[in-house]
Amino acid sequence: MSQKPPSKAQSLDIIAELARPSRMADQHPIAGRFIYALRLVALHDRVGRDPIPELATRLGGVELAAKALSLAQAIKLTWPENIHISRFCCGLLSHDEATIANLVSAVIKRDRKAFDHTIEGLVRPDRMERLWECASDLATAELSGL
Repeated sequence: MSQKPPSKAQSLDIIAELARPSRMADQHPIAGRFIYALRLVALHDRVGRDPIPELATRLGGVELAAKALSLAQAIKLTWPENIHISRFCCGLLSHDEATIANLVSAVIKRDRKAFDHTIEGLVRPDRMERLWECASDLATAELSGL
């Protein structure tokens, strides 16, 4: 059974929603911390420096920094194209950052269905498990206070 296409009004609502950037302040705190960590990793990659020391300082420990870096690397390897990262000081999220924040939020809620739905059609199904595992490791470390 085929799905009925959206009406013109629904289409305009969808377009308007996509045009409104997500805000960092509206994200789950752990998702927001990870987006800042992702931006920091990207900045260090550009200048050829190891991000772990600064991540450890900002996140509160080497283990947490390593888990954030592991998730960042998993995202980089599984994303279908280059990830669009906003400037470190920007309060608005790129579409990629908003998607990643939604992934982390779904993992924190242990909602695998929402996690899969967020990247369905974007990331190949055989690559979703690695993202789930790395995000789960980060969420567990954040929630346990490592």
